Amino acid sequence: MLTAAPHYPARLVGVIPLDREVSVGEYQRLAHEAIDEIVADGGTAIVVGGTGLYFRAALSVLELPPAPAAGARERWSAVYDELGPDSAHAVLVERDPAAGARVHPNDRRRVIRALELAEAGGSLVPDVDRLWSDAVRHPTVLVGLDLANDELDARIEARVESMISAGAVTEAQTAWAGPLSTTARKVLGLEQFATLPVAEAAEAVALATRRLARYQRKWLRRLNVAATLDGARPPEENADEIVALAGAGKRLPGR
Repeated sequence: MLTAAPHYPARLVGVIPLDREVSVGEYQRLAHEAIDEIVADGGTAIVVGGTGLYFRAALSVLELPPAPAAGARERWSAVYDELGPDSAHAVLVERDPAAGARVHPNDRRRVIRALELAEAGGSLVPDVDRLWSDAVRHPTVLVGLDLANDELDARIEARVESMISAGAVTEAQTAWAGPLSTTARKVLGLEQFATLPVAEAAEAVALATRRLARYQRKWLRRLNVAATLDGARPPEENADEIVALAGAGKRLPGR
């Protein structure tokens, strides 16, 4: 219920146990294998949703940062807490000026991550921003769906209510009581439904989802899309238009 897993067959949905960590690198490997298998069988892979990072990982070859040393996260966390935000940020500016200019001192998580990467020889800010370059692995049609804010917010509210009706609270409480990876703990709605009264949880999840939707709208503008379609139209109409765009050759070139 929390992940809104579709009833129709879909790849890479519900395949990772809740107690297992998963990285972008592992997801990239699984996504590439699934897409390549579909293409090899003469089919068309449809990649939907996700954050910009994971979407890019599925479509292209993501250049992943070097692996940090064991215990680096804990060590830099202790440094941040001991020195305080400003002094820890000053260390980051000295080690990686570009990342220091991008990250606010009070953003504890990103300062620590940037220090961790700098120590490993990487950077939170890559030399070249290839987030939405044309270097996809297969010829690809990128299409966006957009909605007016009032319609989008109404759909979010309805989705949260349907999650509750479908048993999301019990699902979350059961999962929260068992072993959970750091990855699983970040699932939107899991902690809220597991630890808050239902009404408060519903409000918190709806608010977090609205914020995510606003962020994804900004992210959508950075995509080299063939078209941005009206999400309020019937799905069949949008599907027909997507097929027409693909047939007209509105594709990003593969490698």
